[in-house]
Amino acid sequence: MKFTYPAIIRKTADGWHAVFPDLECCEADGDTIEEAVERANEAAYDWISLELSEDEGQLPGITDIRDMELKEGDVVRNICVNIRFTDGWDE
Repeated sequence: MKFTYPAIIRKTADGWHAVFPDLECCEADGDTIEEAVERANEAAYDWISLELSEDEGQLPGITDIRDMELKEGDVVRNICVNIRFTDGWDE
């Protein structure tokens, strides 16, 4: 199943920092914007996989880009992760 959530990617003194407004405490860093996106993808995969393995397994809604508080220079990227479910994944 494919899941897509927006990440806000911001330049920092040490590189780039990505944060997901909808995935609590899901963040990633990279030396380049490409590395930050790659690590954000890994972080989102881990976050969503863990959430789906919980008893309730409910994912949060998706914030519209027009509702995000962005700073000048921020980049918003939709991060897509594919999670394969196996038999009994929801047991």
